[in-house]
Amino acid sequence: MVTKHRPDVIPVCTLLTAAHTQVMSWRQEFTATAISAAVRAGRCSAGDAVAESLRRIAERDAAVGAFVGVRAERAMAEASAVQTRSDLASLPLAGVPVAIKDNIAVSGEPLRIGSRATSSTPADRDHPVVTRLRQAGAIVVGITAVPELCIWGSTDSPWSMTRNPWDHSRSPGGSSGGSAAAVASGMVPIAHAADGLGSIRIPAASCGLFGLKPGLGVVPAQLGPNDWYGMAENGPLATTVEDAALMLSVLATRPQLAELASPGPLRIAIAVGSPLALLRTDKYWVSAVEGIGELLTGLGHTVSPVRLRYAVIAPISRWLAGPAVDAVGLDRRRLQPRTRRHLAVGRLARHVVRNSQLPPIECRANNLFERFDAVLTPALAHPPPRLGIRSKQSWVRNVVADSRFAPYSAQWNVLGYPAASVPAGRHPVSGTPTAVQIAAQRGRESTILSIAAQIERYQPWPRVAEAGG
Repeated sequence: MVTKHRPDVIPVCTLLTAAHTQVMSWRQEFTATAISAAVRAGRCSAGDAVAESLRRIAERDAAVGAFVGVRAERAMAEASAVQTRSDLASLPLAGVPVAIKDNIAVSGEPLRIGSRATSSTPADRDHPVVTRLRQAGAIVVGITAVPELCIWGSTDSPWSMTRNPWDHSRSPGGSSGGSAAAVASGMVPIAHAADGLGSIRIPAASCGLFGLKPGLGVVPAQLGPNDWYGMAENGPLATTVEDAALMLSVLATRPQLAELASPGPLRIAIAVGSPLALLRTDKYWVSAVEGIGELLTGLGHTVSPVRLRYAVIAPISRWLAGPAVDAVGLDRRRLQPRTRRHLAVGRLARHVVRNSQLPPIECRANNLFERFDAVLTPALAHPPPRLGIRSKQSWVRNVVADSRFAPYSAQWNVLGYPAASVPAGRHPVSGTPTAVQIAAQRGRESTILSIAAQIERYQPWPRVAEAGG
């Protein structure tokens, strides 16, 4: 049940939370915003913030398995260098510990993309996203786990398993599962993630985080030779909308994205129908969207139900063909069997990918956004699945499981539109978070952020997982 609110009335719980936050230390709050403010003001050093993150990783990651590499000594040395920068007082992410997903380069670290078929040679330069984070004062404390070649919706391999901090018997989703688990367990305040078919939003929804896939061209992609035919984007995972907006402003070099303005009255569509004809969405995920719709109606927005027609062939063919392009030159004997099959199908799917597939999808989307400023859908169709060694299961079984679990995200990748996952309560059966997806037209990241910030203000969510299961 969701209580409706007048837009000019702030709930008492929100006022109490705000008052409590003012007296909380950066260690208690442990957000990027709090840490960077404390470092800039001299209330703590960059080394203090990094040491706290490393302490948390040492205490918590054995149970979660979020990291494939921790840069303890290098991170502390980089923190010392940040502390002596002449521009420290103006750095937006001064001293903030950040985790990087194992699919972009970090200088001095191998880029494995979750596979033993990739090179173990350390990268000789940073990806542009890492460069921008470091220029803003952030410190890379570790590299986070991904499924092989970032193809799958669950983060495991034959030699490692990443667990959901809300329930260690469940998956954190994928492919940014390690980054989501690191943030949701409170080991880092923010993390880099990447999204080719939902890989920011799926783990965000699974782990109770805010995660945003920006629109095409907002943040440098450079995720393989063709970014999965333009579908893949880099973006933030965070415990708060404010932190995600701050990180996105750095990744995009657009400081104005950090400013969370009131959204004003908007026209918001709600689409709870399943993207797949034979798939039924869990009723509690539908209820989560309907509850957020009631909340937004009470806040003065015009909320209307719609039925979306989802693209299928265009995103799926690109999801198949993109990794096949990425894997050129790899020793296929060292790949997992499910990945080898995916690449074999992908080499055939390259003949299916056509630019002519896009105009009808864009036309339908343009018609929708002529009538609405944003659209809400369930973020997932079901709670995150129970852990299993998915990497040893067949390709067909993996594809069916991922399709059943997370069918709502692909539409916005193929369009290049921004979309985000916003926590929206807790599933009464699984005990894991529920979430809604907010999507908008290209260039409307600020609209999504403002709606999400309003949801967070009136229906706040836990910043870190409340139980480990």
